[in-house]
Amino acid sequence: MLPLLNYLNGHYQPAHNGRTLPVTEPATGQPYATLPDSAAPDVDQAVRAAEAALPAWRRRPAEERGRLLLRLSELITGHLDRLAQAESQDTGKPLSLARTLDIPRAASNFAFFGTLAQHFATETHLQEGLALNYTVRHPLGVVACISPWNLPLYLLTWKIAPALAAGCCVVAKPSELTPYTAHLLGELATAAGLPPGVLNVVHGTGARAGQALVEHPSIRGISFTGGTVTGRHIAAVAAPQLKKLSLELGGKNPTLVFADCDLAEAVQTSVRSAFANQGQICLCGSRILVERPIYEQFKTEFLAQVQELTVGDPLAEATRQGALVSEAHLHKVLSYIELAYREGGHLLAGGQRVQLPGRCAGGYFVQPTVFEGLGPECRVNQEEIFGPVVTLTPFDTEQQALAWANGTEYGLSAAVWTRDLARAHRLSHQLHAGVVWVNTWLHRDLRTPFGGMKSSGVGREGGLEALRFFTEAQNVCIKL
Repeated sequence: MLPLLNYLNGHYQPAHNGRTLPVTEPATGQPYATLPDSAAPDVDQAVRAAEAALPAWRRRPAEERGRLLLRLSELITGHLDRLAQAESQDTGKPLSLARTLDIPRAASNFAFFGTLAQHFATETHLQEGLALNYTVRHPLGVVACISPWNLPLYLLTWKIAPALAAGCCVVAKPSELTPYTAHLLGELATAAGLPPGVLNVVHGTGARAGQALVEHPSIRGISFTGGTVTGRHIAAVAAPQLKKLSLELGGKNPTLVFADCDLAEAVQTSVRSAFANQGQICLCGSRILVERPIYEQFKTEFLAQVQELTVGDPLAEATRQGALVSEAHLHKVLSYIELAYREGGHLLAGGQRVQLPGRCAGGYFVQPTVFEGLGPECRVNQEEIFGPVVTLTPFDTEQQALAWANGTEYGLSAAVWTRDLARAHRLSHQLHAGVVWVNTWLHRDLRTPFGGMKSSGVGREGGLEALRFFTEAQNVCIKL
């Protein structure tokens, strides 16, 4: 069993209580590591270490902080294979996906924010003959970065990088289901030269370590990505203490396919957006709405490509679909497949758990699953499944498609497929989604704001929005 440890004040150590939790490899269903079952004393030690490191770190010029983040980016790239192997083992995702998406994006996050902090301009306002006002942005202080299990290193660094670049010190809490790459990040942070206490990683459950972190009075801001229910709980705990919050929560994202689209590209990308990472990306398009004149053709070509999604050992090069993250999540996804039948859905593909031979015999695998015949109001089309389950639905008018697309509590992302530029602009402005992709999906520019509307979250991450979140604006007014 591999012992994973907390990274506190530049050193690795177990939880104060000595307790550990098992870490299970989703592809095999077997535990392979232990992690600290941390609680309030561990969180308090991490926060105190961050507080001690904060004065020197916030005074350090942005260019110097940036150089350290660039060095960390280079180390992540240099350890690409090791980190990808760990990410695949931890999450069950294909090794090829971790190697080409997760780890490169983690490196890009540090590189991007390491340079952006040097270009974070402030504002001045001259009241002619009266006063000069200028704005200063100060680091928020010690902040909490809490990340989910689906893209562990990718999303953890998406928070840590701007926080450090802005001059904050961080206590990070990764998911207890996927802690391996967060554990390795501490080693790389030390090698990069980050001063002790600037970055701390506390492992454990949300109920113990996570709760202690969001309750801690010295935590001035919380950046959280995860489920909407957990996000609401964090908001309820943090609001009375007036902590700054950024919450990136769930999604039930629509894909709108119009008859004038590039059908081949729409099909290919819609398959990817539906089933990438086994559908375990908050941005996956799980509701595919297709204009009726091309519905049957789209369905035929879509299903043909779904059949080519090889479910297998994540370490195999041919594997396109790996394992779901846990046994509990496996049963959740299977329960929604049963619900789809009860709600009158017609199964077009998949629908079964996959039993693989050899080392993956006990793994948590599910076939890519497609239903049709489910109305927009049914639970399968309203609730976030977060797995390889999608629905196909024909629509007749643009307004019908728009109403169905907006007809959930979520508003994270949407995709529109059309050659009509006027329609693309018109729909994009009317969709209740923080991100709208037109004729593409998961095309990310790190300079742009990212986040959701409605129950999909509060605040925005990315680019200058992230640096604004991790800083406090102060106006200085000087009489002329």
